[in-house]
Amino acid sequence: MSEAPKKNNLVVSLLVVGLLAFVGYMLYVNFQVSAPTPIEPVEYAACKTPAAPDGVVPVMLQLELKTGNVTLELRPDLAPKHVERLTALAKEGFYDGIVFHRVIDGFMAQTGDPTGTGMGGSDLPDLPAEFTDTPFQCGTIGMARSQNPDSANSQFFITFDDARFLDSQYTVLGYVREGMEYIHQIKRGAGQNGIVSEPDKMISLKLLAS
Repeated sequence: MSEAPKKNNLVVSLLVVGLLAFVGYMLYVNFQVSAPTPIEPVEYAACKTPAAPDGVVPVMLQLELKTGNVTLELRPDLAPKHVERLTALAKEGFYDGIVFHRVIDGFMAQTGDPTGTGMGGSDLPDLPAEFTDTPFQCGTIGMARSQNPDSANSQFFITFDDARFLDSQYTVLGYVREGMEYIHQIKRGAGQNGIVSEPDKMISLKLLAS
């Protein structure tokens, strides 16, 4: 018998085995469960805010967010009436559960309106402006108002970055002392007005024991 048929059968067998191996490899590559790509944590630079001058006793508040706790330092030397207002409302639990209704990336996060619309406030009377030449910088707490300079009530905002165009036009009442990284994680809004859909909220805002 000729050896040719045996050689042909061997070649065919090797081709079939090679083809099956190739198909199996492709199936393995295409359908294997890939490991998730590690997510690198985002780090935010702490704001370099000025310390209270000697002789000034700041009011310390703790803002609880879903991502962590933020320490707010209110400065009565800058805006005594506004600091008194926020302190009084915080003691009452007024701010607990209120949303950040307006959040503009690179600018600020605004809260303090119990209606969540930006049009509301507390039942207390509006406050006269306490404008100073204190610069709005990263981590500054300012009071929100309408076109009327003497219309601040309960709403306030925290700046993500420097906002010097607000200087001497809005009341500065303090700074974020710790936890600015959690402020950066507040859900942003859309458009120029920064209106937020399903916004994040303040879980609580409480006075810290001195």
